[in-house]
Amino acid sequence: QVQLVESGGGLVQPGGSLRLSCAASGSIYSIGAMGWYRQASGKQRELVATITSGGSTNYADSVKGRVTISRDNAKRTVDLQMLSLKPEDTAVYYCNTLIFDYWLRRSEYWGQGTQVTVSS
Repeated sequence: QVQLVESGGGLVQPGGSLRLSCAASGSIYSIGAMGWYRQASGKQRELVATITSGGSTNYADSVKGRVTISRDNAKRTVDLQMLSLKPEDTAVYYCNTLIFDYWLRRSEYWGQGTQVTVSS
């Protein structure tokens, strides 16, 4: 079993910043790509940012220049630093990872989600 535990969400004023963290634990041989997605009320889940095991990153156009994704392979964590937050960034943010177990089977896992609310 693999668990993803997210932290760092909350209420922030427009223009503020937040840092989300996600830690993976359990039966893990290695971790492939990691990423963050978000789902606003009444909308579909969308990609925010991804990072490969080698450190290559990809960002949604809506967050480019304001968001930085990073990972620590030794700690099995992925972070999302968000700056200059806007009300339209309000959503539940989900951590996503591809995990290889000791038999090299690949599975996708999602965190439980953390609420980010940007409001004055």
